[in-house]
Amino acid sequence: MSDSGSPRVTESLPDAVHHGVEQGTAVLRLRTTHDRRGVLDGAWWPRSRDAVAELPPLISALTVYLGPLTRVGLDAGAWDALPTRLLVDDRVIHIDSFPVGDDTVLVTRGDQDHFSLLVIPPHATPEAARTAMADAVRADNVTQAEQILIDTGTDRAAPTA
Repeated sequence: MSDSGSPRVTESLPDAVHHGVEQGTAVLRLRTTHDRRGVLDGAWWPRSRDAVAELPPLISALTVYLGPLTRVGLDAGAWDALPTRLLVDDRVIHIDSFPVGDDTVLVTRGDQDHFSLLVIPPHATPEAARTAMADAVRADNVTQAEQILIDTGTDRAAPTA
């Protein structure tokens, strides 16, 4: 029995299937199972490579389902410019950047609870993005993010200078 006076923080991803983060800016899809044994926990299709514009709506949307986030890790080579922190909904979110080329964003809740999302390149066609998102959230997915993008014909393009 839960204490009705304390906020409920879920230990798994929500049952939301498809959620537009902000009209015309991004698409987010999360796994529909509470089992987190797969490689990825969801997929995100930002509309640009501008992290300052794209991250706040993503963080706000994820916070609704996951609770307060503390960090976001991104591939430095996939974004035009990355800040070291962002203020989102009156909370400081630390931004980690690594030159890993792994086509994911790693979201941290608390100290060690990580959620890995496939990042679909902004130039992807809607059909390729839908297919990649569906592959990423399959409960039995063992395919790495880079391979999902290759399999769906969405090549990773470098950010513009």
